[in-house]
Amino acid sequence: MFYIGQMDSDLPIDKARRRGRGAVSNAAGRFEPARSEEGDGWDIPEARPGFRTEVRAEAPRSLITYNSSPDLPFDRSINPYRGCEHGCIYCFARPTHAYLGLSPGLDFETRLVARPEAAQVLRRELRSRKYQVAPIAIGTNTDPYQPIEKEWRVTRSCLEVLQAFQHPVAIVTKGALIERDLDILAPMAEQGLLRVGISLTTLDADLSRRMEPRAPSPARRLQMIRRLSAAGVPVRVMTSPLVPGLTDHELEALLQAGQAAGASSASWIMLRLPLEVSPLWQEWLAEHAPGRAGRIMARLREMHGGKDYDARWGHRMRGEGQYAEMVQQRFRRAARRLGLDAPQPKLRCDLFRVPVERGDQLSLF
Repeated sequence: MFYIGQMDSDLPIDKARRRGRGAVSNAAGRFEPARSEEGDGWDIPEARPGFRTEVRAEAPRSLITYNSSPDLPFDRSINPYRGCEHGCIYCFARPTHAYLGLSPGLDFETRLVARPEAAQVLRRELRSRKYQVAPIAIGTNTDPYQPIEKEWRVTRSCLEVLQAFQHPVAIVTKGALIERDLDILAPMAEQGLLRVGISLTTLDADLSRRMEPRAPSPARRLQMIRRLSAAGVPVRVMTSPLVPGLTDHELEALLQAGQAAGASSASWIMLRLPLEVSPLWQEWLAEHAPGRAGRIMARLREMHGGKDYDARWGHRMRGEGQYAEMVQQRFRRAARRLGLDAPQPKLRCDLFRVPVERGDQLSLF
């Protein structure tokens, strides 16, 4: 065979090559030419290698990203990594890989970018005289505790900076590596500077393995909630994304399990299929849940005016219509019954301070 493009077509790739991965294909992103494969005239089978995780380093010029979305409870965030090895097929962040000239499919979970200088950039931005403190969110795009964090330790280095500045932070993750950083997280939580959200999508270990192939199992995530809450860290169980016709029947059970593990609050978000995520999700359904695919997509389109996804503010997270309202009511009733309906405590901003470093001019007062 000879290859045009980057040697991976938009057709489903052999299962053996993508073992342990979420996406079925590796189609070109919306900013690159189509990928294709063509024969060279020699009818000789060739072994193709599997998709191994590759990591390259990036030196960011800035780290804090600001947003003005009314759908989000924060106005700034940081992302230690681009791409995510967890490989969750439903991840709404997959389309961001297209900006790198990579596929939102298998590239997103195998060709990753680490930002080892993130802590230094963050320190510089927090020391700016123009900076005004407000909670920073970590993990809102890709998971800060995905497997490569064990080696690269970018998330931990950023937390060390935030602790030194006594800066409030909210973390979202499904990665068990968060337990490694309890020596930082517990003291910050005691000061009112930290809260954590743990994503719990299903209690079915087999389904989780297929939807989220390299993420911790549901049982392991419940253990994370127990350990974090036992250390005094406020934990929110996030039943996200909720998939109609696949995981929606588990909503009450997910909340019950989270509450029993020590979660003090809860939230939910409906499955979102922006841009390239929709075809990737439908490929996954065709392979893993073909008998349910039609019903699942019909429910999603029902909530989005006939489209796979509607990105309007105030609509994109949960959809609209009878089904969306029914899920909202179920969540409210269950959360109220379990005592999970109270919002997490506000994070303190009044403790923020810029640490004195060599060369700083000391105040006379």
